[in-house]
Amino acid sequence: MELAVSRGFLLPSAEIYNPSGGFYDYGPVGSVLKRRIQDEWRRLFLTEPGFLEIESCTVLPQAVLVASGHVEHFADPVTECTKCKQRFRADHLLEQKTMASWAGKQPVELNAGIVTEGIKCPACKSDLGVVGWANLMFPTSIGAGGDSPAYLRPETAQGIFLDFKRVFIANGAKLPIAIGQVGRSYRNEVSPRQGLIRSREFSQMELEYFFNPSVQKIDGFDKIAGEKVRILPPADGDMKLAVTDASLREAVDKNWFPNEILAYMVYLEDKLYRSLGIAHDKYRFRVMPHDELPHYSKGNVDLEVETSYGFIETSGIAYRTDFDLSQHAKFSKQDLTVFVEEEKKRLIPHVVEPSMGVDRTFWCVLESAYRPAGAGKEWEWFAFPPSIAPYAAGIFPLMRKDGLDDIAQKIVGELRSAGVDVYYAQSGSIGKRYARADEIGVPYCITVDYETKEKANEAGGPTVTIRYRDDGQQERLKISELAEKLLQFVKAGKVRKD
Repeated sequence: MELAVSRGFLLPSAEIYNPSGGFYDYGPVGSVLKRRIQDEWRRLFLTEPGFLEIESCTVLPQAVLVASGHVEHFADPVTECTKCKQRFRADHLLEQKTMASWAGKQPVELNAGIVTEGIKCPACKSDLGVVGWANLMFPTSIGAGGDSPAYLRPETAQGIFLDFKRVFIANGAKLPIAIGQVGRSYRNEVSPRQGLIRSREFSQMELEYFFNPSVQKIDGFDKIAGEKVRILPPADGDMKLAVTDASLREAVDKNWFPNEILAYMVYLEDKLYRSLGIAHDKYRFRVMPHDELPHYSKGNVDLEVETSYGFIETSGIAYRTDFDLSQHAKFSKQDLTVFVEEEKKRLIPHVVEPSMGVDRTFWCVLESAYRPAGAGKEWEWFAFPPSIAPYAAGIFPLMRKDGLDDIAQKIVGELRSAGVDVYYAQSGSIGKRYARADEIGVPYCITVDYETKEKANEAGGPTVTIRYRDDGQQERLKISELAEKLLQFVKAGKVRKD
């Protein structure tokens, strides 16, 4: 985290005012890396025919969130100190004391646990009050008079459900259809903690795949059915099962995944995490036991990543049936059914929803790519895959004189025109510039030196030195070949000299 803050990945929001926790800004380097992660998600999830992207509003009228159940049910168990009045998540206090999960417990159970464990206020050691529910949404109002209650959206999904009918009609009025979006959501966490893992404002990448419930298949599944992923199955009676590598077909046949559609979304998430450089043995797909499922769900699978905070959930894939559209149809009194030509009838589509947290994924990418000082480098650094690194290359003149800086700046312009993201740096020794590039994960450094200038008129054109981040090896490349070479390196994921 210190490296991420000092090098412009993350910035504590409104830091100079000693603000409330749970808010982070993305700095110049972090905002680019975050955008790369989002674009990689788009590349995998939104390029199939019939997979569309929208951008919906972040303020929702209260009626929408009454229909979705958020007003009544979107809450955390909270206890308040009887003396200092600070509020805490009751389940988190118990988890920290007992080292066991208290998720999903009711207030009466949490109250009993706090008494049994003798838990006091973490801030002042006084007694804690009775556990109750605290809604997690940020309330606001619409209009100058403030007479129309509303909330900042707690998830991006509701905007997709509200826009479904118009998007469906405008794009052929035929199932299946998938609608996704990337955007900000807000949850007024009682006790945000662990940096980006539990924050109050965050980004999501969500997709709603709408389909005819009598056709629970998806085009292309047969081609990937044999692909294996790491699955943590639900307990078999009292026996807990271990993580296992199983094929997508096997997971469907064993009813770990409720249908081929959800299995296909697992495949896409697995492919995404591999492309982000997260090691295969560092994450798993946990199948949620039936007794933990929401009442509207026919199957949930969580993507959990092993981090310095333990296993954290970064994504949930849910078979939400027709719950959301049915609720909105009921409360709005609008017809949200669609006509299915093959069956000559109208129905409300079912939905499979992969929902990914951008910020948690961002943190997992940082942890996965982080390398401590040592083993050839005297500084900490990040080994991002070239395809998501904030910059493909840093361009450095060896000296800020004798025209070397002019040549370097010309190279910057040519590479940017060719679609290569690069940055320019001329201050500090070349060694320090290499170190700073490593610290933000730049895979290649291009140095313009006196040989570049002296041999500018030789056959084949001038050359520059390229340094490879991972092993520090160097070689000479022609300036005329730089753009093509760098694009090839990024596409192939090459960071080492052959």
